[in-house]
Amino acid sequence: MRGVCSLLGDPQSSYPVIHLTGTNGKGSTARMLSTLLAEHGLSVGTYTSPHLEALNERLTWNGSPIDDESLADALLSLRVYEDHLGVDLTHFEVLTAAAFRWFADVAVDVAVMEVGMGGRWDSTNVADGSVAIVTNVGLDHAEVIGPTRREIAVEKAGIVKPGATLVLGETDPTLADVFEAVPAAQTWVRDMDFGSERNLVAIGGRLVDVRTPSGVIDDVFMPLHGPHQGDNAACAIAGAEAFFGRPLDPDVVREAFAQVRVPGRFEVIRRQPFVVLDGAHNPDGARALMVTLDEDFAGRRPEVLVVGFTFGRDPREMLEILDASSARRVLVCPPPTPRALPVAAVMDAASALGAKAEGAPNVPAAVARAVEMVADDEFVLVTGSLYVVGDARRALAR
Repeated sequence: MRGVCSLLGDPQSSYPVIHLTGTNGKGSTARMLSTLLAEHGLSVGTYTSPHLEALNERLTWNGSPIDDESLADALLSLRVYEDHLGVDLTHFEVLTAAAFRWFADVAVDVAVMEVGMGGRWDSTNVADGSVAIVTNVGLDHAEVIGPTRREIAVEKAGIVKPGATLVLGETDPTLADVFEAVPAAQTWVRDMDFGSERNLVAIGGRLVDVRTPSGVIDDVFMPLHGPHQGDNAACAIAGAEAFFGRPLDPDVVREAFAQVRVPGRFEVIRRQPFVVLDGAHNPDGARALMVTLDEDFAGRRPEVLVVGFTFGRDPREMLEILDASSARRVLVCPPPTPRALPVAAVMDAASALGAKAEGAPNVPAAVARAVEMVADDEFVLVTGSLYVVGDARRALAR
């Protein structure tokens, strides 16, 4: 990546970068932060992964995905650099380099860059973030960057560069020394230096009061569900304050958060029947989903659960957290990826928990079957993988 970026003229150094990592919440935090920066009048490039429906979603400028022509140009231009270096870039390296170049071409004022995995050796880490945000540390991708939370924390701490401000959302005291060792100029820790003071269910979302080192911004409404989004909002607002180096205008914050949308994260896609898409793809994400159901939807459980998992997941653990046995039917489908867990293995796990499971050949077939099985006042939940959620979103749109 350093070699490719050098040949490109180091575009990642032509604008300030806010760098985000975390086991869960980094995508939501990136969208919140980007919306907030744009509301302040900045030109904002945002790089996230994975996408739900189209590759273009990963590279956005002020919230709009890159157009096909610009994406093709950015991607194809890298071939000559591969040949020059004698390397084959990975899928993620190509996209990351394309994002760095495109953001320089459109002259963004700031780039919000989301880590793909870990941090220290991630392709995005050739950029030097003036602000680094770590939302949390959980056991995900442990086979690559683990196996313990401490080792995962070390990898995520690797995005913090000398002189940066670290906005730390992870509050586990046993990991504190990992982040105390980073070369940050200052570190803001959630629940000490910033955090959500009030985090309440509201009609259509959440209402939060967020405390930063400069004071409290109250009555911030966001059309997102789940108490965990209050913590993400606190990280985003603290990150913006660290970037500007001054207090934020509360009215600008409220206006920005009222516009935030995070597709595929507890997204109510249909109301008759009630269909929710949530990209909970690891145990921590599944737990957050269930807390959202308990707090925001009075403990309601789906009549039909549509799930599909990728390798690296324990299907029994995930289904147990998702309370699969309470559903009338569990529809199991393969995510559209070579890394999909076999349907039979997930069905066996569901049956072992006492759930009534049924297989489907693909996500669209599972979604169609689910909607067919429920009445207008019943509930379908689609989850287990962002690949499943993206395919379900396309199917429901059709």
